[in-house]
Amino acid sequence: MVAKKPVKKPRGKARLLDGKCIACGGRCESACPVDAVVLNDAGEPVITADKCIGCVKCVKVCPAEAIEMFFTEEEKKILEELAKQGGVVEEDDPEAAQLKVYLAEYRGVWVFVEQNDGEVAKVSWELLGTGAELAAKLGVELCAVVIGANVGHLPEQAFSWGADKVYLMDEPVFTHYRTEPYTKALCQMIEQYKPEIILMGATGMGRDLAGAVATVVKTGLTADCTGLDIDQERNLMQTRPAFGGNIMATIMCDRFRPQMATVRPHVMPMPEAQTGKGGEIIPVRSILDEGSILTKVVEIIRDSKAMDHVDIAGANIIVSGGRGMMGKENFGILEELADELGGVVGASRSAVDSGWMPGDRQVGQTGKTVRPTIYIACGISGAIQHMVGMQDSDIIIAINRDREAPIFQIATYGIVGDLFQVVPAITQRVRELRQSGRGAA
Repeated sequence: MVAKKPVKKPRGKARLLDGKCIACGGRCESACPVDAVVLNDAGEPVITADKCIGCVKCVKVCPAEAIEMFFTEEEKKILEELAKQGGVVEEDDPEAAQLKVYLAEYRGVWVFVEQNDGEVAKVSWELLGTGAELAAKLGVELCAVVIGANVGHLPEQAFSWGADKVYLMDEPVFTHYRTEPYTKALCQMIEQYKPEIILMGATGMGRDLAGAVATVVKTGLTADCTGLDIDQERNLMQTRPAFGGNIMATIMCDRFRPQMATVRPHVMPMPEAQTGKGGEIIPVRSILDEGSILTKVVEIIRDSKAMDHVDIAGANIIVSGGRGMMGKENFGILEELADELGGVVGASRSAVDSGWMPGDRQVGQTGKTVRPTIYIACGISGAIQHMVGMQDSDIIIAINRDREAPIFQIATYGIVGDLFQVVPAITQRVRELRQSGRGAA
């Protein structure tokens, strides 16, 4: 009996769809391993079909879905026949087979729990909520990673915020954060347990550690993500602003593991705590000793200005001003409104660049990401860089003279008018309501 020869699956050729290219800068050209894609003078790809090997890399990296795979009628018939037969395909790509084996070794979603003196940064709990959604789609465990000294109480907290398992490295060498020991510790865990995804907060510590770890394990890292999801091939879809915030790019790391991403505080919603939830604690012993670490922490000096620092990222009510405030002195009317509401004053990048407000008050892509209950935008047109940083506020109130201002597209309530008349009127009304409330009490 002669065995039936397996049918080779057609790979197709890439082609550009008319009118969909956004000239993103040549990601398709960079991704092509055979130089089949070249950009023309307009920044659009020209695909040479004879060179294309159907690897689909250009299709995957295109943020506008402007490239598709084209199959001839004969190839379509072969695909249909394969589908009927259950997809018997001849494996003619050893590299692809090896890649599948490599990717299959990595499973699980990890969230790095950032802590300082045993106090956890809230962004870690926010990421456990997002991590739970990703883990559910992948059908894997949600794991927390705790590294520090005297942090044995943190696994129970991680369980209450959704973790199924906690990898714990609790040793004196991790008393204070230092890049070298934390990097070696996390890389040791990655090599031993092989996670599929690692999420970290885009904080000072998170940015430093994530970059160092990604470099050592030779994988990709997407910073300051605003959205995370899973595609059909188990790839992490990492969405973040690109090209100065003019577009939202979705980035994937489809050939390397683990997939790593950092997310700013307050971007992802805080999950509900699950009182009494338990899980498995995996103690991990590091291979480090203090003598092998080059850097030493001699003394911790607290910033005396920290007591007066205003954390707009944690505020429930924010009154922000933009270019429409016309000058530094005019922010006084926003201070009055914020005081009456029990909130703080923020600013757009243009206001900060003009020197009207300090940099720590800036809301937006290059400033702070905020998620207050009420956000009042005064004289802010609504550049995407700013909106990315505040669009998840519960209630957005926009005040602007330009009825076509983009900020009105995401505003819960919009007021078209002169802010120098509207804001004082709102302040006076709030003051009257507060006074009448106290009088009634």
